[in-house]
Amino acid sequence: MKGILLSGGMDSSVLAYIERPDVAFFIDYGQIPAKAERNSARRISEDLGICFYEIKVDCSSLGSGDLVGASSSEIGRFSDWWPYRNQLLITMASMKAVKVGCNELMIGLVAGDDEYRDGSEEFMRLMNQLVSYQEGQLKISAPVITKSIDGLIASENIPDYLLAKTHSCHKANLPCFSCRGCGKQQAIFEKLKTLEC
Repeated sequence: MKGILLSGGMDSSVLAYIERPDVAFFIDYGQIPAKAERNSARRISEDLGICFYEIKVDCSSLGSGDLVGASSSEIGRFSDWWPYRNQLLITMASMKAVKVGCNELMIGLVAGDDEYRDGSEEFMRLMNQLVSYQEGQLKISAPVITKSIDGLIASENIPDYLLAKTHSCHKANLPCFSCRGCGKQQAIFEKLKTLEC
């Protein structure tokens, strides 16, 4: 049985559409836009017929930057950096995934996410090695990590209705149009408009 870590953002939602996993795991880890992300992830799961699980563990005191409304860390290169975030999310989702019988957990990383180490192919190789070594023997994968999100949307004919349901803002439950998440989503929409012409 396959599972996906579904944030409600564009990347993981596109992966869910392509792969059609059996279950989706949304994690409210104390991020400011959790409510909108949860609503997006739930609606997308319902549309695709994916069983939806929510995990809630408030880790906001451990975060930094836009996602918790705090100053950026000197360690991170960008305002949305949260230390060890993907490691944390993969660990929490893995704990639930083995309980419900998954043998694979997919992560919606795409080309360009390696601007952070926890978005790189090497990070995924190491996380898979660590998680699959443990008793649950769960495989961790990032099936589209080498693909661009706009390329995937075009080549896989991702429907507009699905993209319209995603939430990528890092600072709020309504798009702020000033964070890196909103900027990425707007840039993708603009690029897709030019491809349609």
